[in-house]
Amino acid sequence: MTKILLISLTMLLLFTDTEIVAQVYPQIIPQSDSRTELGYDEGGEFNFVRVQFDTYYGQGFGFGTWSIDFPDADMNFLRGVSRLTNIRVMSEPIVLRIDDEEIFDYPFLYMLEVGQAGGLILDPSETENLREYLMRGGFLLIDDFWGQRQWDNFYAAFSQVFPDREIVELKSDHEIFHVYYDIDGPQMIPALYRSDDFGEQGIDYASNHAILDDEGRVMVLINWNSDMGDGWEHTYHPAYPTRYANSAYRLGINYLMYSMTH
Repeated sequence: MTKILLISLTMLLLFTDTEIVAQVYPQIIPQSDSRTELGYDEGGEFNFVRVQFDTYYGQGFGFGTWSIDFPDADMNFLRGVSRLTNIRVMSEPIVLRIDDEEIFDYPFLYMLEVGQAGGLILDPSETENLREYLMRGGFLLIDDFWGQRQWDNFYAAFSQVFPDREIVELKSDHEIFHVYYDIDGPQMIPALYRSDDFGEQGIDYASNHAILDDEGRVMVLINWNSDMGDGWEHTYHPAYPTRYANSAYRLGINYLMYSMTH
């Protein structure tokens, strides 16, 4: 809680220009709008936990790539889970670092843009804590990184977590695509003002990969060449096609349901 307060105060002091704040920490639609109403539930079973991390070309504060789409994507996903499932959710998403012991209180972590800015950096304490979290039943969703170079950046750091486990590609018949919604495998969800034919770096396909535990459970779900975060963030944007947002919610809820039942 202290770290989150310090981050919030830092942002308030450093970014007083509304336009700059909107680019990195997008503005939430006013709560008076009925589309965004979400009451706080003290008995909530799920909260959205975003992972804060460092990269080679910048620390994990302020303009860090971990903060892209924050907080609108996180808030909107919580609203979607509340409306489309019977899961009781908390209304305020939180941000934690991987070496924080609090991650063990949550079954689902979200991480994005892991290939930007030279790729993420994991120090020994983060590597050890994340490995323990995943082996004890935790689930990590990695989203929104594109192309071979970003994959290589991601792999260079993440292979330290499980050097003895391969990353496997998930086929469309895997349970994770059918645990709640029946989905025909990975979906390429483009960013705002892009399309099926023009994703990031001109890529027009998506794939899902995973790291499995000894029982075959997905511990880490890697959503490559797709941007669910934009689908959640731009739910109410008039220029963002509804079908992309719908796909983002269906995939995200499937991953969440899987994480809470496996």
